[in-house]
Amino acid sequence: MAEPLQAVKGMNDILPPDSARWEWLEDKVRALMRRYAYANIRTPIVEPTALFVRGLGQVTDIVEKEMYSFTDAMNGDQLSLRPENTAGVVRAAIEHAMLYDGGKRLFYIGPMFRHERPQRGRYRQFYQVGVEALGFAGPDVDAEVILMARALWRDLGLGEVRLELNSLGQASERAAHRTALVSYFEANASQLDGDAQRRLHSNPLRILDSKNPAMQPLVNAAPQLMAYLGEASLKHIDAVKAVLDAVGQPYTLNPRLVRGMDYYCHTVFEWVSPLLGAQGTICGGGRYDGLVEMMGGKPAPGVGWGMGLERVLDLLTQVGSAPPAASPDAYAVLPDAASLAPALATVEALRSAGVAVQVHAGGKDGMGSMKSQFRKADASGARFALVFGAAELAQGMVALKPLRGPGGEQSLRPLEAAGNWAGELRNA
Repeated sequence: MAEPLQAVKGMNDILPPDSARWEWLEDKVRALMRRYAYANIRTPIVEPTALFVRGLGQVTDIVEKEMYSFTDAMNGDQLSLRPENTAGVVRAAIEHAMLYDGGKRLFYIGPMFRHERPQRGRYRQFYQVGVEALGFAGPDVDAEVILMARALWRDLGLGEVRLELNSLGQASERAAHRTALVSYFEANASQLDGDAQRRLHSNPLRILDSKNPAMQPLVNAAPQLMAYLGEASLKHIDAVKAVLDAVGQPYTLNPRLVRGMDYYCHTVFEWVSPLLGAQGTICGGGRYDGLVEMMGGKPAPGVGWGMGLERVLDLLTQVGSAPPAASPDAYAVLPDAASLAPALATVEALRSAGVAVQVHAGGKDGMGSMKSQFRKADASGARFALVFGAAELAQGMVALKPLRGPGGEQSLRPLEAAGNWAGELRNA
């Protein structure tokens, strides 16, 4: 007998009943997107490797260490599983000329892939919700996407999520800051770890995001980008802060917040929960005004964020805000095989009317005892049992028995008019 195969490490099966929690969260996200008038976009999981090298930056951790890249055996193309989806959305917007008639507000839900060490809430295949507002230059849209995330935390009952905010300014301001950073870190080269030494001349801004405890005093004393921002950049971040202040949203200015991709400018932000330990970020993003042009399109601004579904589900568990269990409205109890045909005809009519019905499935030895069927009906979580007994069927009826709460008296309903009483089962 062959050895059974297992899933790839860090790529997990999502099984019932846990999959119902995912569906519940995705439904909450879609409802939020409708309220904010964001339209769904679906891009391929596999993209040209050059898309991410150009979009994320050659010396980012994602491109250097974490991408699943391969050569297409049929034609030699260099391809990668998407490690994030902003680059893919921008590629689609350029390819299909989506911005020809103005800006677009878009969202996506789907799997991403990064070859990193699997740990709590961080997997090699992980699922992400993202929003991308393309073609809008004003700080009002920065504030909009930040407040959209806040609305989701409220919809989910997540109270302890704090907002961290920073500005990365414009390219010329980052260049001046970069020069100051290089000089500062070169003067303290003996205190740099291996990653910092490697990044010193290629991407010194990323040193500020170091998680090495030994480097924190050095990083904390480094020159801050805010001191190099000009009037326009300060005006932009101040306008974002003014909206947040007006709606009563607290935030912390974090000068070390740089995010992990090279394409960011102006506003960057993260939503962080203290309940998830050192890896507490559950949503992050910012403005990327140069990315569309960098990817070969006509210059157009953009801003957005990404949120890990696994992390949010973990946080829901931490705060005890579990999604409701997925249960049918009714469970069909079938005393014998003779009841199967009329029972299924009635059940299909109920299902057509929007009622979720689970039908008892018999085995090779028959339908099983009524007692065992009622145990299964109770375990299903259904609010009602539909009993298709011989006496009821002879009258053209089905017995409706409540399974939850007080008042569990059994009553009869007509088989021929199932659609007329379906609302009792849906809305109870």
